[in-house]
Amino acid sequence: MIPAFDDLPEIGTIGIKHSWGVLPVSLGTLAFLSPAATLEASHAVRTGETISLNVPFDDFAPPLFGRPSLGHLVTETGKNTFEDTLNDFNPQSASQWDGLTHIRAREFGFYGGITDGDEARTTLGMHHWAQHGIVGRGLLVDVVRYRAAQNIAWDPFVEDAVEASEIADIIAWQGQHLQPGDILCVRTGWMGEYRRRASTDGDVSRVGDQFAGIASTEAMARFLWDNKVAAVASDNPAVESAPGDPRNGSLHRRLIPGLGFALAELLDLDALADRCFELNAYNFLFSAAPLPLTGGASSTANALAIL
Repeated sequence: MIPAFDDLPEIGTIGIKHSWGVLPVSLGTLAFLSPAATLEASHAVRTGETISLNVPFDDFAPPLFGRPSLGHLVTETGKNTFEDTLNDFNPQSASQWDGLTHIRAREFGFYGGITDGDEARTTLGMHHWAQHGIVGRGLLVDVVRYRAAQNIAWDPFVEDAVEASEIADIIAWQGQHLQPGDILCVRTGWMGEYRRRASTDGDVSRVGDQFAGIASTEAMARFLWDNKVAAVASDNPAVESAPGDPRNGSLHRRLIPGLGFALAELLDLDALADRCFELNAYNFLFSAAPLPLTGGASSTANALAIL
């Protein structure tokens, strides 16, 4: 029995609810992707089309937050053989998963209350998600189209927090409903705007300073947990808006070390949104294969939508 959010205990004195001991510690909310949920998700396949949700590494020049640019060397190793060598490979420099060792809850530790770094990497590392896989029903939340239809101003490069109530309104407006194990894909339009600015010689040097995203409030954490959302993915740099209201705290801290959520960032959701609009169907089969990186804190997204 999964307790309601309001029945969960708090971590120490930092006022954040936690689900330690409720879910398998190495999987966190990916445990909501049961075989039954994945089987049900297969029914969302209608046309058999596949849409990649991954942004090429070289789209970010330079990558955000001071991360290194990927060095890619193709070498001729024989008369008819070529191989790749990668240098300065940071899985978070493009479309990415934040793992359970990406963020800790201060001195109280990582998810499950693990305070030792080596133990955390062994118990919570990305290799566990790689073994399990991330396959379930994706549900697009198209903030861009909804705001336009409601004549509400929206600029993904300006801090603007989408509250839990608005996410519920958007899902209903799209004629959908949440199911346990859903993977929410929140389209803010940030990725498309970044590409537009980069292609027109716009200044993208400070794009990580502020951006729109979902709210970092306790109400958001409650909404996601009580609906048994398996993962939250977005096309912006951090899922939540930034720089954020200090009074609300960090959604990353609420969701990752507190509740064990899987978060994906910098996904390419524009083509998916266009096709979902054409089909008037906003759910699909979502599939991702995290890197089998033992002890890893992150992974490339490796995500697909199958319509």
